Amino acid sequence: METLCWATIKGLPSQSFPSSEEPKSLETPKEMKVADLYVMTRLLGYVDISDPRFVAAVLAITFNPLFWNVVARWEQKTRKLSRAFRSPYLACYSLGCAILLLNFLRSHCFTQAMLSQPKMESLDNPVAYCVGLALLGVGTVFVLSSFFALGFTGTFLGDYFGILKEARVTTFPFNLLDNPMYWGSTANYLGWAIMPFTAEIYRQKASQSHKRS
Repeated sequence: METLCWATIKGLPSQSFPSSEEPKSLETPKEMKVADLYVMTRLLGYVDISDPRFVAAVLAITFNPLFWNVVARWEQKTRKLSRAFRSPYLACYSLGCAILLLNFLRSHCFTQAMLSQPKMESLDNPVAYCVGLALLGVGTVFVLSSFFALGFTGTFLGDYFGILKEARVTTFPFNLLDNPMYWGSTANYLGWAIMPFTAEIYRQKASQSHKRS
Protein backbone atom coordinates (compact mmCIF):
# COMPACT_ATOMS: atom_id res chain seq x y z
CA MET A 1 0.00 0.00 0.00
CA GLU A 2 2.81 2.41 0.86
CA THR A 3 4.55 1.65 -2.42
CA LEU A 4 1.31 2.30 -4.35
CA CYS A 5 0.74 5.64 -2.57
CA TRP A 6 4.33 6.73 -3.16
CA ALA A 7 4.03 5.82 -6.83
CA THR A 8 0.87 7.90 -7.07
CA ILE A 9 2.57 10.91 -5.48
CA LYS A 10 5.48 10.60 -7.88
CA GLY A 11 3.06 10.56 -10.81
CA LEU A 12 3.84 7.02 -11.86
CA PRO A 13 1.01 5.08 -13.53
CA SER A 14 -0.67 2.79 -11.07
CA GLN A 15 -1.11 0.19 -13.87
CA SER A 16 2.57 -0.69 -13.45
CA PHE A 17 1.74 -2.27 -10.12
CA PRO A 18 -0.14 -5.54 -10.24
CA SER A 19 -3.49 -5.61 -8.54
CA SER A 20 -6.15 -8.29 -8.34
CA GLU A 21 -8.87 -5.62 -8.31
CA GLU A 22 -8.05 -3.97 -11.66
CA PRO A 23 -11.11 -3.57 -13.93
CA LYS A 24 -11.46 -5.84 -16.89
CA SER A 25 -10.58 -4.33 -20.26
CA LEU A 26 -13.39 -3.33 -22.58
CA GLU A 27 -14.03 -5.13 -25.87
CA THR A 28 -11.68 -4.15 -28.64
CA PRO A 29 -13.02 -2.91 -32.00
CA LYS A 30 -11.92 -6.22 -33.50
CA GLU A 31 -14.01 -8.19 -30.99
CA MET A 32 -17.01 -5.94 -31.66
CA LYS A 33 -16.69 -6.54 -35.39
CA VAL A 34 -16.58 -10.29 -34.79
CA ALA A 35 -19.73 -10.05 -32.66
CA ASP A 36 -21.54 -8.01 -35.32
CA LEU A 37 -20.49 -10.49 -37.99
CA TYR A 38 -21.83 -13.34 -35.87
CA VAL A 39 -25.22 -11.63 -35.49
CA MET A 40 -25.43 -10.88 -39.22
CA THR A 41 -24.49 -14.48 -40.03
CA ARG A 42 -27.27 -15.77 -37.76
CA LEU A 43 -29.81 -13.43 -39.36
CA LEU A 44 -28.74 -14.32 -42.90
CA GLY A 45 -29.22 -17.94 -41.96
CA TYR A 46 -32.98 -17.27 -42.10
CA VAL A 47 -32.82 -15.71 -45.58
CA ASP A 48 -32.11 -17.69 -48.74
CA ILE A 49 -31.23 -14.94 -51.19
CA SER A 50 -30.76 -17.47 -54.01
CA ASP A 51 -34.44 -18.49 -53.87
CA PRO A 52 -36.18 -17.28 -57.07
CA ARG A 53 -39.32 -16.44 -55.07
CA PHE A 54 -37.29 -14.24 -52.75
CA VAL A 55 -35.74 -12.47 -55.73
CA ALA A 56 -39.19 -11.98 -57.30
CA ALA A 57 -40.52 -10.48 -54.06
CA VAL A 58 -37.59 -8.06 -53.79
CA LEU A 59 -38.05 -6.98 -57.41
CA ALA A 60 -41.80 -6.45 -56.92
CA ILE A 61 -41.32 -4.45 -53.72
CA THR A 62 -38.68 -2.29 -55.40
CA PHE A 63 -40.41 -1.83 -58.74
CA ASN A 64 -43.90 -0.84 -57.59
CA PRO A 65 -43.19 2.51 -55.88
CA LEU A 66 -40.58 3.33 -58.51
CA PHE A 67 -43.13 2.76 -61.27
CA TRP A 68 -45.96 4.86 -59.90
CA ASN A 69 -43.71 7.72 -58.77
CA VAL A 70 -42.01 7.94 -62.16
CA VAL A 71 -45.33 7.78 -64.03
CA ALA A 72 -46.98 10.35 -61.75
CA ARG A 73 -44.12 12.84 -62.07
CA TRP A 74 -44.02 12.32 -65.83
CA GLU A 75 -47.76 13.02 -66.00
CA GLN A 76 -47.39 16.15 -63.91
CA LYS A 77 -44.79 17.53 -66.29
CA THR A 78 -46.28 16.45 -69.63
CA ARG A 79 -50.03 15.75 -69.07
CA LYS A 80 -49.72 13.08 -71.75
CA LEU A 81 -51.80 10.52 -69.89
CA SER A 82 -54.62 13.02 -69.40
CA ARG A 83 -54.54 13.87 -73.10
CA ALA A 84 -54.37 10.20 -74.10
CA PHE A 85 -57.44 9.35 -72.00
CA ARG A 86 -59.05 12.74 -72.76
CA SER A 87 -59.69 13.19 -69.05
CA PRO A 88 -57.45 13.50 -65.99
CA TYR A 89 -59.95 11.42 -64.03
CA LEU A 90 -59.86 8.51 -66.48
CA ALA A 91 -56.07 8.70 -66.56
CA CYS A 92 -55.93 8.67 -62.75
CA TYR A 93 -58.37 5.75 -62.54
CA SER A 94 -56.28 3.80 -65.06
CA LEU A 95 -53.08 4.39 -63.14
CA GLY A 96 -54.87 3.46 -59.91
CA CYS A 97 -56.03 0.15 -61.39
CA ALA A 98 -52.51 -0.58 -62.61
CA ILE A 99 -51.16 0.13 -59.11
CA LEU A 100 -53.74 -2.18 -57.55
CA LEU A 101 -52.80 -5.01 -59.91
CA LEU A 102 -49.11 -4.49 -59.15
CA ASN A 103 -49.88 -4.52 -55.44
CA PHE A 104 -51.75 -7.82 -55.77
CA LEU A 105 -48.74 -9.25 -57.61
CA ARG A 106 -46.39 -7.91 -54.93
CA SER A 107 -48.48 -9.45 -52.16
CA HIS A 108 -48.50 -12.81 -53.94
CA CYS A 109 -44.72 -12.74 -54.45
CA PHE A 110 -44.20 -11.70 -50.84
CA THR A 111 -46.36 -14.53 -49.51
CA GLN A 112 -44.64 -17.15 -51.67
CA ALA A 113 -41.23 -15.88 -50.60
CA MET A 114 -42.13 -16.00 -46.91
CA LEU A 115 -43.44 -19.55 -47.17
CA SER A 116 -40.33 -20.76 -48.98
CA GLN A 117 -37.76 -19.17 -46.64
CA PRO A 118 -36.15 -20.92 -43.64
CA LYS A 119 -38.37 -20.86 -40.57
CA MET A 120 -37.43 -19.04 -37.35
CA GLU A 121 -38.31 -21.48 -34.58
CA SER A 122 -38.51 -18.70 -31.97
CA LEU A 123 -41.75 -17.69 -33.68
CA ASP A 124 -43.21 -21.16 -33.14
CA ASN A 125 -45.71 -20.07 -30.48
CA PRO A 126 -49.24 -18.66 -30.24
CA VAL A 127 -47.94 -15.28 -29.00
CA ALA A 128 -46.15 -14.67 -32.31
CA TYR A 129 -49.32 -15.56 -34.19
CA CYS A 130 -51.36 -13.13 -32.07
CA VAL A 131 -48.79 -10.36 -32.56
CA GLY A 132 -48.91 -10.89 -36.33
CA LEU A 133 -52.70 -10.87 -36.25
CA ALA A 134 -52.74 -7.65 -34.22
CA LEU A 135 -50.33 -5.96 -36.65
CA LEU A 136 -52.53 -7.03 -39.56
CA GLY A 137 -55.57 -5.60 -37.81
CA VAL A 138 -53.96 -2.24 -37.04
CA GLY A 139 -52.44 -2.01 -40.51
CA THR A 140 -55.75 -2.79 -42.21
CA VAL A 141 -57.52 -0.10 -40.16
CA PHE A 142 -54.94 2.51 -41.18
CA VAL A 143 -55.00 1.53 -44.86
CA LEU A 144 -58.80 1.40 -45.22
CA SER A 145 -59.45 4.55 -43.18
CA SER A 146 -56.85 6.40 -45.25
CA PHE A 147 -58.53 5.26 -48.46
CA PHE A 148 -61.99 6.34 -47.30
CA ALA A 149 -60.66 9.71 -46.13
CA LEU A 150 -58.78 10.43 -49.38
CA GLY A 151 -61.03 8.74 -51.93
CA PHE A 152 -59.79 6.90 -55.00
CA THR A 153 -58.16 9.86 -56.73
CA GLY A 154 -56.64 11.15 -53.50
CA THR A 155 -55.14 7.75 -52.77
CA PHE A 156 -53.81 7.09 -56.25
CA LEU A 157 -51.86 10.26 -56.94
CA GLY A 158 -54.72 12.40 -58.19
CA ASP A 159 -52.86 15.58 -57.26
CA TYR A 160 -50.30 14.81 -59.98
CA PHE A 161 -53.19 14.81 -62.46
CA GLY A 162 -54.41 18.19 -61.22
CA ILE A 163 -57.23 16.62 -59.16
CA LEU A 164 -57.01 18.41 -55.83
CA LYS A 165 -59.21 18.27 -52.76
CA GLU A 166 -60.73 21.47 -51.40
CA ALA A 167 -58.65 21.25 -48.23
CA ARG A 168 -56.00 19.05 -46.69
CA VAL A 169 -57.43 15.98 -44.98
CA THR A 170 -57.00 16.19 -41.20
CA THR A 171 -59.51 13.56 -40.04
CA PHE A 172 -58.59 10.09 -38.75
CA PRO A 173 -56.05 8.61 -39.32
CA PHE A 174 -54.26 11.72 -40.60
CA ASN A 175 -54.70 13.38 -37.23
CA LEU A 176 -52.45 10.64 -35.80
CA LEU A 177 -49.86 10.07 -38.53
CA ASP A 178 -48.60 11.98 -41.55
CA ASN A 179 -48.47 8.89 -43.76
CA PRO A 180 -50.93 6.40 -42.25
CA MET A 181 -51.29 4.35 -45.43
CA TYR A 182 -47.54 3.70 -45.62
CA TRP A 183 -47.38 2.83 -41.93
CA GLY A 184 -50.44 0.63 -42.30
CA SER A 185 -48.94 -1.23 -45.24
CA THR A 186 -45.71 -1.73 -43.28
CA ALA A 187 -47.66 -3.16 -40.32
CA ASN A 188 -49.57 -5.45 -42.69
CA TYR A 189 -46.43 -6.90 -44.25
CA LEU A 190 -44.72 -7.26 -40.88
CA GLY A 191 -47.72 -9.09 -39.46
CA TRP A 192 -47.97 -11.14 -42.61
CA ALA A 193 -44.29 -12.07 -42.27
CA ILE A 194 -44.82 -13.37 -38.73
CA MET A 195 -48.05 -15.29 -39.32
CA PRO A 196 -46.96 -17.52 -42.23
CA PHE A 197 -43.95 -18.63 -40.18
CA THR A 198 -46.17 -19.86 -37.36
CA ALA A 199 -48.96 -21.15 -39.58
CA GLU A 200 -46.54 -23.12 -41.74
CA ILE A 201 -44.78 -24.63 -38.74
CA TYR A 202 -48.07 -25.81 -37.25
CA ARG A 203 -49.14 -27.16 -40.64
CA GLN A 204 -45.91 -29.16 -40.91
CA LYS A 205 -46.34 -30.50 -37.38
CA ALA A 206 -49.89 -31.58 -38.12
CA SER A 207 -48.74 -33.28 -41.31
CA GLN A 208 -45.98 -35.14 -39.47
CA SER A 209 -48.36 -36.25 -36.73
CA HIS A 210 -50.81 -37.51 -39.34
CA LYS A 211 -48.07 -39.54 -41.06
CA ARG A 212 -46.97 -41.10 -37.76
CA SER A 213 -50.51 -42.11 -36.91
